[in-house]
Amino acid sequence: MAVAPSSLVGLRVLVIEDESMVAMLLEDTLADIGCLVVAVASRFDDAVKKAESLAFDIAILDVNLNGKNTSSIADLLAERGVAFVVATGYGSTGLPDSLRKVPLLQKPYLQRDLVRALQAALT
Repeated sequence: MAVAPSSLVGLRVLVIEDESMVAMLLEDTLADIGCLVVAVASRFDDAVKKAESLAFDIAILDVNLNGKNTSSIADLLAERGVAFVVATGYGSTGLPDSLRKVPLLQKPYLQRDLVRALQAALT
């Protein structure tokens, strides 16, 4: 297990992911690097509520939540001034222009990929 950079320890993370196995892997990996998962949202409406109301430092946002594009949630996060990472298994080619400069977490990913994406989003 790699030691996480100290800048990520204690980071409060909102995970927005519809695939339960991926969400569980994210939760475990985030815990391994010292982050605290404040909530997981797997449905669009729940994700919007949590993105609007919860206190967190960064979000990991699946771009496709049960077939629904999440760019409006990305807009909400940006309006709140909250850093976020975009997660997708489709690569950057399918991303809307507004998300092309957001750090990308390509699925499947390794812990080091997650660490890099989180660090990039926070800088």
